[in-house]
Amino acid sequence: MSVETVTFGCRLNLVESEAMRAAARTARSNRPTVIVNTCAVTAEAMRQAGQAIRRVAREQPGARIVVTGCGAQTAPEKFAAMPEVSNVVGNTEKRRAETWANLDAMPRVSVGAVANEHAFDAAHVVEGRTRGFVEIQNGCDHRCTFCVIPHGRGDSRSAPMAQVVSRVAALVEAGAKDVSLTGVDLTSWGGGLDGAPKLGALVRAILREVPALPRLRLSSIDCVEADDDLLRAFAGEDRLMPHLHLSLQAGDDLILKRMKRRHARREAIDFCRSLRAERPDIVFGADFIAGFPTETEAMFQRTLDLVDECGLTRLHVFPFSPREQTPAARMPQVPREAAKQRAARLREKGAASLAAHLAAQVGKRLEVLSERGGFSRAKDFTLAKTPGVEAGRLFWVEATGVAGDALAAARVDQSMDVPRS
Repeated sequence: MSVETVTFGCRLNLVESEAMRAAARTARSNRPTVIVNTCAVTAEAMRQAGQAIRRVAREQPGARIVVTGCGAQTAPEKFAAMPEVSNVVGNTEKRRAETWANLDAMPRVSVGAVANEHAFDAAHVVEGRTRGFVEIQNGCDHRCTFCVIPHGRGDSRSAPMAQVVSRVAALVEAGAKDVSLTGVDLTSWGGGLDGAPKLGALVRAILREVPALPRLRLSSIDCVEADDDLLRAFAGEDRLMPHLHLSLQAGDDLILKRMKRRHARREAIDFCRSLRAERPDIVFGADFIAGFPTETEAMFQRTLDLVDECGLTRLHVFPFSPREQTPAARMPQVPREAAKQRAARLREKGAASLAAHLAAQVGKRLEVLSERGGFSRAKDFTLAKTPGVEAGRLFWVEATGVAGDALAAARVDQSMDVPRS
C-alpha cells in the first residue's frame, strides 16, 4: 500500500520511521497510510504533531493516519481525541510487523507499557544511498528532571554486538559509505548483555569486522560515560569520524545538579580538551536547554561561556518546556519569554561559532562524501557545496570560501575513491 511518514524529533525517530514504512508497505491494503512519528521532548513538538495531523487530513482526505512515537506513548489520549486519527500505536507496538500487517483489525488505540520491554532488535536503514544508520540502543535508565523520554521508551536495552556488526555490514553491502550508530543513551550500550561490553568495544569490533566501511560515526553521547577504549578509538582509528555531539544541556553546576545530569562543568571542558589533544581535527556539537527552572542570568552566562571553553561548533538549542510527569515541571519556572530570549542568544552564539569554524577551513584540502542535492560532508561533518557530483562518491576538495552554513569547494581529485593507508 502507499505509505508516507511524517517524523518529528531525533535521528532515532527517523530510523524507526523508515523501518515502519517498510513494514507497512507489506500490508495488503489499498488505503493510503500516513505514519506520524511524534516526539515528546517539548510541548512545541507535540503542538507541531497536531498541526501536521490536521494538515495531512486536509490534503489527503481518506488516508489512514497512524500516530506513533514518544508523543503517542506518553499522551495517547491527546491523539485519540483527534477525529482525523485512525490509529494510535505505542512505541512497543510500532516495532511489531503484525501491527502494520493488521491495522484494520487492531484496536484504535494500541499503547502498551514500555516498562515491560527487555529484548531489542537493531533497526537499520540507508538514506540516500550514501549514509546508513543502525539503532544499537533504546530507552534510558537515567531520570533527568526535565526529561519525559523514559516514560516513552522505557529502560535501556541494547542490541547484541554480533547483530550490530551484521547490520553495519548489510548497510555497506547496500552501498552506504558513512554509517552512524544511534540510540537514546548511546554510551549505555552493552548494559544487560553478557559480559556488559562497552561502546568502545563495539566500535572496535565494527571497524575490525567491516573493513569495507569507510566512515563510522556516533550520535549524541554523554561525555562522562565515554569509556577508555572508545577514547583510544577516536585517537587511533582514522575511520571513526572526528565529530561528536554531546548531551551537555547547561554550563552551570547548580543547574546541572538540578537537572540531575551526570557531569559537572569542569568534566565537560576537560573531556573536550583531552580528546582534542589526541584528535586535533575533532569537532564537537552539543545539546542545550535555555531557561531551565531557577536559572539566573549569571547561570545562563556560564552556559554561553561553555561554548568557547569546550570549543563547540554546532549547537542544538531548546527553550525549556515543562513536561508533565517530570520533576522540573514543579520547580520555580523562568518566564517563558526570558527562556525564549536566552535560547535565541545561545543560537546566535552557535551560529558565530559555526561561522568561525567554516572560515578556518578555507584553503584546506578536505576528504568529502557526496550526498544528494549537490552537497558533500567532510569527515568532521562540515557541509560543502559540490554540485554535479553523484551521491556516494568519496573525493578530495579544496575549500575556497564560505556559502551560508556550508563551504564553497573546488574538486581537486578526479578519482572516485580516496586512497587509504
